[in-house]
Amino acid sequence: MSKEKIKHKVSKSFNENVAFLKKELGVDKSFDLIFLELKHGGRRMGLFLVDGFGKDQALTQIQRQFASLTDEELDQEPLDTLIKSKIPYVEIATERDLDAVVDQVLAGPTALVVEGVDSIILLDTREYPVRGPEEPDTEQVIRGSKDGFVETIVMNAALIRRRVRDRTTRVEFVNVGRRSKTDLAITYIEDIADPAYVNHIRKALERIDTDGLPMADKTIEEYVFGHHYNPYPMVRYTERPDVASSHLFEGHIIIIVDGSPSVIIAPTTFWHHLQHAEEYRQKPIVGAALRFVRFVAVFASLFLLPLWYLLATNDTYVPEALSYLGEREKGSVPLISQFIIAEIGIEMLRMAAIHTPNALATALGLVSALLIGDVAINVGLFSPEVVLYLAIAAVGSFATPSYEMGLANRLVRVIFLLSTAFFGLVGFIISIAVWLILLVRIKVFETPYMWPFIPFDARAFRDILIRAPMPLKSKRPSSVHPQDPDR
Repeated sequence: MSKEKIKHKVSKSFNENVAFLKKELGVDKSFDLIFLELKHGGRRMGLFLVDGFGKDQALTQIQRQFASLTDEELDQEPLDTLIKSKIPYVEIATERDLDAVVDQVLAGPTALVVEGVDSIILLDTREYPVRGPEEPDTEQVIRGSKDGFVETIVMNAALIRRRVRDRTTRVEFVNVGRRSKTDLAITYIEDIADPAYVNHIRKALERIDTDGLPMADKTIEEYVFGHHYNPYPMVRYTERPDVASSHLFEGHIIIIVDGSPSVIIAPTTFWHHLQHAEEYRQKPIVGAALRFVRFVAVFASLFLLPLWYLLATNDTYVPEALSYLGEREKGSVPLISQFIIAEIGIEMLRMAAIHTPNALATALGLVSALLIGDVAINVGLFSPEVVLYLAIAAVGSFATPSYEMGLANRLVRVIFLLSTAFFGLVGFIISIAVWLILLVRIKVFETPYMWPFIPFDARAFRDILIRAPMPLKSKRPSSVHPQDPDR
């Protein structure tokens, strides 16, 4: 493939190069874009950089080294002399395309223009503002590492490298967005991951044609994995480096997006979203019990409300042993309306908690749970059973390890409720059947979303239901088509 023609080449005229970069970068219009003019070794030099990205210590050391330059040292091959012996820095490169230099400066590196040299020296002296790695709020564990991904792609790659020291680990750089120029990295273990999956993701990222990625990794998911009208997540997000690393060893691919504290794991199935790191930080029997409780909570959040509504409104379906089920004290509004109002109320409470300062969030929860719930029952708006079962369903939603999965299950639960309310037992059965069929038909690349339940794989499904001891997990999941199936 022929190289793309360079539109604006670096010339040997210092003034021309500086004038072009000043204009394109808007040095005189933006306070944080710096042009520093220098003169060393009898030659004029200029540094272009973004103030917030420049590493002061490194730039000061480079200028200190330049102070000892003599005219004779730069008479012959000044570019080689500067790069090989006079600039004390590791991450250094040259560029002859002025447009590429502009993009690089805006991304963080410093550009050094030297009089009489038809290449520009790029010094990766960037130092992004970044918080320290902290344990993610949504994936906390009692025992285990307390570090988490941050908003800087280089540090996130390092957190993975610390745990995966395999020599075939690859971290491929990709740039997406005509205006945002967002940095991405495709991370995988070359002799484990399926090359077809890697190529698919690489080509899908290269085909993205947009001016920017306003929502970072979420925008990438929508472009690469599609299924826009499907509420269920096609990928798994994690802010834990240990979780990302364990998926790399299984043959998954990680997409790191600069500016996002979470990474994308692909391909994944429905069951990946129901697993939590805490299960693997305890003894196998304890982890299996935790997983069982979590599965009960998740499926209760889906099916408990529509099932109770069906039994409460149809006494003929209730066996004598479950005669206590039903609505003892009827509310002043229809039962289905109570559920819809309560669902909207819980969603309002969730939104309010997100936007409420931490110091007040607990008080808000107590006020909502005690005062509003109690008053609603006393005035006859809600029946006590509605509050009870809705509370169980809400706890099940929050017990789902994947936040995206919890939101999708909540939406599906409302659909189940409405179908049951309008069509009774037939609506309950058909809505669940349609939901299951839709999930079975989903594929993430070539990985069935409901694997290993459908298509059924007994060994893999056992590992899904029961947290098996690690010495017994000798095979990688076949759903991701690993090149090396043995661990």
